[in-house]
Amino acid sequence: MCTQVTGLPHPLLLIRLPCKTRSQWPTAPAHHYMLRFVTTALAAITACAPLAHAEICMYRDADGNVTYTNVKAVAPKGAKKIRCFEPERKSAPAAAKTSPSEKGRPDSSFPSIDRNTQRERDAERRRIIENELAAERQSLEKARQELAQQKSIRLGNESNYQRYLDRVQPYEDAVQTHERNVQALQRELDNLP
Repeated sequence: MCTQVTGLPHPLLLIRLPCKTRSQWPTAPAHHYMLRFVTTALAAITACAPLAHAEICMYRDADGNVTYTNVKAVAPKGAKKIRCFEPERKSAPAAAKTSPSEKGRPDSSFPSIDRNTQRERDAERRRIIENELAAERQSLEKARQELAQQKSIRLGNESNYQRYLDRVQPYEDAVQTHERNVQALQRELDNLP
């Protein structure tokens, strides 16, 4: 299958890729220039694409060769037009088209929930967070008791103070984690309507 890109973005621009598939290309270093050329050409086409004002069409001939062009005269004879790509047109932003009175209103296509349903959902959410907060406070109190118990015990093999700190550290970490969880749940509860 051979692929041609012609007439992009200027009618005089013509790029023709070899009809061999990439797996058939020689791997010798002398052919690396071809890959560099194709890559550079495609980058140039992409960079100049905003300059093109005509639609780009894709044609396929009887042999299966594909041609992309924006010039109808360059289209291969007997080729069938597959599809065309219309360049994007820049238009005024949608926000500028709305009147000032419409800015505060939600879009009519956006789903809305009636107030009673939303109040029920908010109340359910508040109840769930309050239950989580109560459970987390109990876990915090339990972790503090375990930490106090571990601090009061001094084992015989802890003549080195670092061993004592290593043993107590997981309990201190648990207390800090529960404290952070309680703070986060309280913030979330305070932010509810």
